[in-house]
Amino acid sequence: MQPLTVLTDYFVILSCESQVQIKTVAGAITDKLSQKGIKANHIEGTPESKWILLDYNGVIIHIFHRELRNYYQLEKVWGDAKNINYK
Repeated sequence: MQPLTVLTDYFVILSCESQVQIKTVAGAITDKLSQKGIKANHIEGTPESKWILLDYNGVIIHIFHRELRNYYQLEKVWGDAKNINYK
């Protein structure tokens, strides 16, 4: 994300197929990082809203229901940022 914004160094954008999967993925990420002593600076959203944001300062993780990710298309909003695909 540098030099496009001072908000963060990286966005991680994930798609899930259900609200249960969104909750599970967010819980797994926060649990694993917490075990390493890394706490989220801020958390927004809920599985019911079909989106959760986990802010770890240098990394912001967006966990979207697939339909919302397709709607918001953050990759296009931040189209000038370097895109790294990981499957």
